[in-house]
Amino acid sequence: MLVKTTVRKQGGAMVMTIPPTMLKQLNLKVGAQMELDVNEGKLIAKPLTASRKRYRLSELLKGSEQLKKLNKKTAWAFEGEAVGRELA
Repeated sequence: MLVKTTVRKQGGAMVMTIPPTMLKQLNLKVGAQMELDVNEGKLIAKPLTASRKRYRLSELLKGSEQLKKLNKKTAWAFEGEAVGRELA
């Protein structure tokens, strides 16, 4: 995706805007830090840290029903008194 943008002055700095479509592709939000480099006369901009994936609630709860079943099957392990050096 090729996009043209303009370098403009804001205060004492020069600023370049990044279109929302590119921000979305990079998973960047306002305040994200970028690493800038110049290589053979070209500006290279990379996100400073890897973006964290955002999960939907349905994705986070996937498999929770199987976990409930497993907990029921192993509930017997929590019965009775400690017989050794188990943690309470």
